[in-house]
Amino acid sequence: MSQQLLTFAYIAVILAVFYFDRNKEARTSKALWIPVMWLMINGSRPVSMWFQSGPTLGNEYADGSPLDAAIFGALIVAGLITVNFRWKKLGGMLRNNSALLVFIAYCLASTLWSDYSLVSFKRWIKSVGDVIMVVIVLTEPDQRNAIKRFLCRVGYVVIPVSILFIKYYPDWGRSYNQWTWTPEYSGVTTFKNLLGMITLVCALGILWSFVTTWGDRSARRWHHLVAQGIVLGMAAWIFHIANSMTSLSCFILASFVMIMANLAWIHRRPAFVHVLVAGVTAVSVVALFFDSSGGMVQSLGRNASLSGRTDLWRIVLELSKPRALLGAGFETFWMGDRLATVWRFEPGIQEAHNGYLEVYANLGWVGVILLAAVIVTGYRNVLATYTRDRTLGSIKIAYFATSIIYSLTEAGFRMMSPVWLGFLLAVIYVPSMRVKKKVAPKRRTIAAKQRELYPALASSYRDSS
Repeated sequence: MSQQLLTFAYIAVILAVFYFDRNKEARTSKALWIPVMWLMINGSRPVSMWFQSGPTLGNEYADGSPLDAAIFGALIVAGLITVNFRWKKLGGMLRNNSALLVFIAYCLASTLWSDYSLVSFKRWIKSVGDVIMVVIVLTEPDQRNAIKRFLCRVGYVVIPVSILFIKYYPDWGRSYNQWTWTPEYSGVTTFKNLLGMITLVCALGILWSFVTTWGDRSARRWHHLVAQGIVLGMAAWIFHIANSMTSLSCFILASFVMIMANLAWIHRRPAFVHVLVAGVTAVSVVALFFDSSGGMVQSLGRNASLSGRTDLWRIVLELSKPRALLGAGFETFWMGDRLATVWRFEPGIQEAHNGYLEVYANLGWVGVILLAAVIVTGYRNVLATYTRDRTLGSIKIAYFATSIIYSLTEAGFRMMSPVWLGFLLAVIYVPSMRVKKKVAPKRRTIAAKQRELYPALASSYRDSS
């Protein structure tokens, strides 16, 4: 088949998936497309890069593309306008997410002592956009269906198109590592780890939709299951071809947690949720840091040094010592002399491959402590949602566990990454609004109506009696 015919076939499949998975009863607004576009861009590649005008290295890497800045700015403004119309829901949200707000405020303060303050401030504005997009999703009238549509709409496009690019558009979907010249599959993204990351986030949401739909007895049940099952099969193929073991491992562990948490008997015993989250986290920590033989890691196709990550961590720790308390400044550790130093040992690296170490390098010990506060209070918020709504809480628990585990070997807490958006989706708590019930007026008797219409007659009747 020709490329054009195959492209039309994939487009037809995508449209069919959207058609079969439609739900006319879900009450979501048109504004939900704003965070959908945000995640779709951050989970693929910058818009400017689609036109081959995106930033690469040097000053362009620091300054970014004017086209991308304009698009992100427009989405943030549209998001602010949307949130402004939902201000009644923000009061309770601010009270329940104070630790996250303090963390964001500290990120802003850190731009002052960064060596690249303007660049740091620009990136902070984009990070605020992450919060705005998640708030839009969580303040929708139907929060559960809003999360489903948010994740599924992105996944139904990004996952099939990635396969199309990998198989039939190699100039777009494949590449060679410029330092090792080994082949990599990137799909709609810029590198294989990002492909694994966006597939992880979207596939987890689609699997959650599949599990909840399985227990549904609606007439269109099988339409939804077929549509979701097709894309889940595509996601499994991407996990295999991309060779992103971190994403695959997190998907398996988080799926297990989500399915178990969705069971009624687990919901009646909340203590089991602590066991689930602690269990999968402990397994990951032991496999990565306490398995002296390295057998558990090697079973996933990785060596004991985690593909050179342990050497990178030592370099980052050494470079972070001069600013250990406050850090290099928000999202600016990987610039200037520090980046050049790292590249002498690990060419092409632009992240610490550890979310906690990434926060330490950029924000210091203060940032790490504030992040720990966000994790602790965020877990409390996750449990509050789970107590109120088992189905909604199960996906929040899954994304929370995913973020904690993924950040052990990747920069999961890096702003504007799909995993960070999933983390915010889990930990931000928006209280449900109390809807005032309309009290129906009492029905008046015929005698009462007569007394109102003819008060004199009613008075004379009482006198005579």
